[in-house]
Amino acid sequence: MEPLAQAAPSALEGVDFVLTDVDDTLTTGGRLAARTLEALERLGEAGVRVIPVTAASAGWCSLMIHMWPVAAVIAENGGLYFAHRDGGIARCYWDKPDTGLMDLATATQARHPELSLADDQPYRETSLAFRRPGVSPLSTIVGTLADSGLNTVVNSLWLLAWRGRYDKLAMARRLMWEEFGIDLQSDRDRVLYVGDSENDQPMFRFFPRSVGVATVVEHPLDHWPRWIAARPGGGGFVEVAERVLSAK
Repeated sequence: MEPLAQAAPSALEGVDFVLTDVDDTLTTGGRLAARTLEALERLGEAGVRVIPVTAASAGWCSLMIHMWPVAAVIAENGGLYFAHRDGGIARCYWDKPDTGLMDLATATQARHPELSLADDQPYRETSLAFRRPGVSPLSTIVGTLADSGLNTVVNSLWLLAWRGRYDKLAMARRLMWEEFGIDLQSDRDRVLYVGDSENDQPMFRFFPRSVGVATVVEHPLDHWPRWIAARPGGGGFVEVAERVLSAK
């Protein structure tokens, strides 16, 4: 990784979309600062579409698409997305809502009683989210979830589990084509991705223009972003926005 401050202005030219994680990337300590929200607005006013790509619940992401200055939102690590369409909000699933989530949660917690569900689990439609455990080996819990036919990933806050062959990148490909006519395979240079943890790795690997906020170094990644911001959380995102706007 290279410091974002040392990136040449030409390295950020031609960015039309900023895709970004939310928890600990747009937020700091669980809060969205006014300056970060302003950065989202300034990017949109400059013609740069911002799309949060998050593990957060469908409920939280419905709020984001209705109230934040963003073009679309990918929710639940790729399980569904929201987009502005025909004067309203489109809600598009990778497959369909998973009606068996709570049965899976009960079975998992019976084997691992130390696990607790995320506060937003009642508003999830395609995934389970457990608070990231700090004691039991993750590999043991992941094995239990795999035995139930679930895929798993962790981020800075949660252990996430879901059925289906998707992740952040897979749904980003679908959304970009269906909503904006962008083929990411050939047009990935029009996108800059910002993230902070393990579930951002498919995006870090795929996009040549990617930035980790300062806390990305706290996570055991196999695939790292190209640049690293000087500040954590929303402060790091503001730094990214300023560099993109300067390049514009």
